Amino acid sequence: MIIHVDMDAFFASVEQLDNPDFVGKPVIVGGTSNRGVVAASSYEARKFGVYSAMPIFQAKQKCPPGVFIRPRGNRYKEVSVQVMSILSTFTPVIQQVSIDEAFMDISGCESIFGSPYEIGVKIKQKVKQNIGLTCSVGIAPLKFLAKIASDMDKPDGLTYIAPNEAATFINTLPVKKISGVGQRTAAHLEKMGIFTLGDVNRYTREKLAATLGKFGNRIFELANGFDRSGVDVHRPVKSISTEETLAADIKDFVLLKKYLLKHSEDVGRQLRKKGRKAGTVTLKIKHSDFKQVTRQTKLFRYTFSSGKIYQAAVQLLENYPLTKPVRLIGVGVSDLDDRQQLLQMDLFSNSGDGVEKWEKVDTAVDAIAEKFGKDVITKAGLAGDE
Repeated sequence: MIIHVDMDAFFASVEQLDNPDFVGKPVIVGGTSNRGVVAASSYEARKFGVYSAMPIFQAKQKCPPGVFIRPRGNRYKEVSVQVMSILSTFTPVIQQVSIDEAFMDISGCESIFGSPYEIGVKIKQKVKQNIGLTCSVGIAPLKFLAKIASDMDKPDGLTYIAPNEAATFINTLPVKKISGVGQRTAAHLEKMGIFTLGDVNRYTREKLAATLGKFGNRIFELANGFDRSGVDVHRPVKSISTEETLAADIKDFVLLKKYLLKHSEDVGRQLRKKGRKAGTVTLKIKHSDFKQVTRQTKLFRYTFSSGKIYQAAVQLLENYPLTKPVRLIGVGVSDLDDRQQLLQMDLFSNSGDGVEKWEKVDTAVDAIAEKFGKDVITKAGLAGDE
């Protein structure tokens, strides 16, 4: 049996937890500037039609009494760690898929904690008692069903799909509920006469694969009660990124480079902390008209050097025809690898391309920042920034 735990309006709920005056009010996390976007909204705010990814200016129009708050990432991570610690008391087989949700395989735990339903109840009670937040829980014999179940009775819900009920549930499940089925895929399925998973069995696996590719195989298996995506405890991080909505739209290349330096530093620091190296760097830009573009480049060698990431990001920016002002800019890395290819060479050696030297410098700076604070050493290009 699989349990999916999803915290309710997580960021907004943490803000209400820390400030009782916000309880019952429409809390909107995402900042106070009209240029930002909504990161999370409380259920009180959702009644006004405010949802994640909505521009702040639009949220203010829809919800005049809204309480607008800047995100506090470190606080949310702190509470997330507490939540995951509670889940680990029920089973060691946990896959955290985001800061506020996780899958749990509770097979074999019944003799200790009771039935799957009882375990779900105990999880909710322990999270509420120990942290003060609510979560929604979905329990099912298949991972994809557990995810769907947790969303059926939000907030503070618990939905249990027993093994003998799974076939009937699958047969009537709208395909739009399946993760990965967007509007385009749903429209294509509807043209085929597929509205529920039960409709999938009108077609053979071969026909679905020929028409839909890999997804054809997956949807055929789901329709027949088979889900290959088990709870993966060691699910690796596939990418790291950071971005920022600028205080004003800009086209100044020097200023944009400064933002790239800031974000490259952050991404590199995260890579080093996770013991990973990146093979691909991505530049993300959103223009004043909200058009979003990304550009990628493969690195000559894997690295966690902030400087090398920055150089690649700047090169991508230089090669991009910047004809419109930039509203948002960000840096990301992917194609991550945990191979530690640090050559034992002198810090100031003139051989090689200098990557190892700067990786060692970055690692030393990280150690200093860990002990004395990350602001004790700052790149000259960022001096004076808040």
